[in-house]
Amino acid sequence: MIAISPSSAQPKWSTMSFASTLYLCPVLDLLLANIPKQLQPEIRLGLQEALVNAAKHGNKLDPSKTVVVQFSVTKEGYSWVISDQGSGFATEQVNRCNCDNDCDSHCDSHSNSHSLPDLPPEESESGRGLCILHQIFDQVHWNRQGTQLRLSKQIKKGKRQPLFN
Repeated sequence: MIAISPSSAQPKWSTMSFASTLYLCPVLDLLLANIPKQLQPEIRLGLQEALVNAAKHGNKLDPSKTVVVQFSVTKEGYSWVISDQGSGFATEQVNRCNCDNDCDSHCDSHSNSHSLPDLPPEESESGRGLCILHQIFDQVHWNRQGTQLRLSKQIKKGKRQPLFN
């Protein structure tokens, strides 16, 4: 079951919660409802990576644990705070990720095709998701416990092209 409620503490924010699952289509559809169509494919990919990490790695797909997503859509941009009930992880490395250097060989975000190449199996499970998050979102930050991820995408005056068409 998916539950959505407006936040009384932050009027521009809403909160969604759902049991840990990898069936994320309805969740993603709801989170993308107010996002412009041209940005939906890349934001969907980024949010899917983040939600899979929360449900699979954080909550270990335990259906008794929930993933909570706080989200906001404003004129300035889009923000998400994704929390899980897992034991967390050491966030020092991921919060200091130098994705522009580390991921150029994996994420071809500067070419006209904007495609993500297939990776060898040993690399696909570690690092690709982090790279994708840093390529799609303007801000990617985990809390110290490693149980909460903040993502934001700002709307810029000189609208940039989406990563993929």
